[in-house]
Amino acid sequence: MRLALFDQDRIGLVDGDQLVDVTELLAGPGPYGPAGPLHRHIELGGALPADLSGLPRTPLADARLEAPLPRPGKIVGAPVNYLDHKAEMAYPTSIAELGVFLKANSSVIGPGRDVLLPYRDLRTDQEGELAVVIGRTAHHVPAADALSHVFGYTCLLDITVRSTEDRSTRKSYDTFTPLGPWITTADEVPDPDALDLRCAVAGEQRQHTSTADLIFGVAELIAYTSSVMTLHPGDVIATGTPAGVGPIRHGDRITVDIERIGRLEVGVDGGRATPYAERPGRRVRTAD
Repeated sequence: MRLALFDQDRIGLVDGDQLVDVTELLAGPGPYGPAGPLHRHIELGGALPADLSGLPRTPLADARLEAPLPRPGKIVGAPVNYLDHKAEMAYPTSIAELGVFLKANSSVIGPGRDVLLPYRDLRTDQEGELAVVIGRTAHHVPAADALSHVFGYTCLLDITVRSTEDRSTRKSYDTFTPLGPWITTADEVPDPDALDLRCAVAGEQRQHTSTADLIFGVAELIAYTSSVMTLHPGDVIATGTPAGVGPIRHGDRITVDIERIGRLEVGVDGGRATPYAERPGRRVRTAD
């Protein structure tokens, strides 16, 4: 099944071209806090009642979709997890040497929102990725058991400024993690390492791969990450991006399409971008 967040913290079960409002059945009454009601549902075990008759329905076209997890507990990134991306960026190392990194959960936005470019004179790139949503606490989980800890999957854009700062800084600006359009539960995805992924910018396809080409496949990535940090329900792992990253500009539309998962689309707004040299903290104090 596909579970979306819509119209100010309502949970919708996607049924064809409609959303079945299952909020009260899954998360109970609010308020839900910044993590949102779908996060609460995952923490409660993710069960869905069989009888959905009589529940209110909303045309999907009329709903305002939000990020399914507006504030994940943490967002874990997998750097250089496709060999073709390693080659295009001329990286001497891959995830095997680099490990994983963290992105700020405040960087999440939902479908239809805009990525805000921070600087007018630095390149900012799109990176289309499959994202894993954790459903059960995972600590030192073996790869053979890793997929049993997955609640579902969604589309993610890992937006990146090509500056000199650490990865976590360059990827954590507000709006730099578009997520959605919904979570497709794990039972709908028998093999997450065999999904077609495409990413386009301004109508031009830039990225096309199969998740079969991941260096660390989904199970191995979960196993590795859980050996470093405990994963909790509602955490998100971005599995890495293939070759084809490139600059995004004011007015662009970015789409990520992943087989069995869905299609995420956002805009790009550079209207408030400033020169990189004018960023706070640019002056470094030196000893006399």
